[in-house]
Amino acid sequence: MELESRTGPLRRSLIMAAFRYVFTIARVAIMLDEDEAWLEEIALEMEPEDGCIHICDVDDDIYITAFTPFGLECLKDLIDIYKDLRPLIPK
Repeated sequence: MELESRTGPLRRSLIMAAFRYVFTIARVAIMLDEDEAWLEEIALEMEPEDGCIHICDVDDDIYITAFTPFGLECLKDLIDIYKDLRPLIPK
């Protein structure tokens, strides 16, 4: 994603590419055959720049984690890292 700076006499802002779609964490859990709660824990390490966003539902207290296509790839990389580290973590 590229950011472009626009400046003018009255306005200074960033223009950012919009995403056409995102995958909810529930959908990603099904796609990757992984536990949704475990994916939520992993996603805590991700930022919006990594393609992880939070969607506000009807109830303002409920946020749904979602991933852009780029975010899905970042999440897959994190999953691989976590799986590689599992044998090293004492139980």
